[in-house]
Amino acid sequence: MEHDAVTLRPVDVSDSDHFVEWYSDEKIQKFCSWEPFETEAAAVDYFLQREVNRDWSRVICLSGKPVGLVSVTPAIGNDKCRAEIGYYVSSKYWGLGIATRAVYLAANAVFVEWEHLERLQAVVDVENAPSQRVLEKVGFQREGLMRKYFLRRGQPRDSFMFSLLSTDPAINYFIGS
Repeated sequence: MEHDAVTLRPVDVSDSDHFVEWYSDEKIQKFCSWEPFETEAAAVDYFLQREVNRDWSRVICLSGKPVGLVSVTPAIGNDKCRAEIGYYVSSKYWGLGIATRAVYLAANAVFVEWEHLERLQAVVDVENAPSQRVLEKVGFQREGLMRKYFLRRGQPRDSFMFSLLSTDPAINYFIGS
């Protein structure tokens, strides 16, 4: 895969069909916080309420074809120096380096766009080794284990916290390099 084949673009209402497909992908669902949707209409409603209106949400494209999402949620008030990144790629495209490139592009972009941002963090289920590798390849540091940090399917889950700082060598401020 060519690095420049992976691009990010803003989420659009017309992307709903892609999101419904991704939301129903059992391999993606395994580590995401949303509950399975009972109907396609419920998935579209979730998409319209959650993804379209995020402060920073981008569709991950491979040669122009939507294959996933990366989003960054800023903290507010005195905590605005940090934000949290989340991402997923259609399981049909796993193992191609797409998530790694998308996270790299997103991290560089938000550190440029949000001058006040000092820390970008990610929370990853302890069993999601591929996602942990994505973050490490981009330059995130594993900071520690957070026990029973979130619920997945009603069960408390342990997670690892990862962070990337604006001063870390992995941030080069030259998007696309």
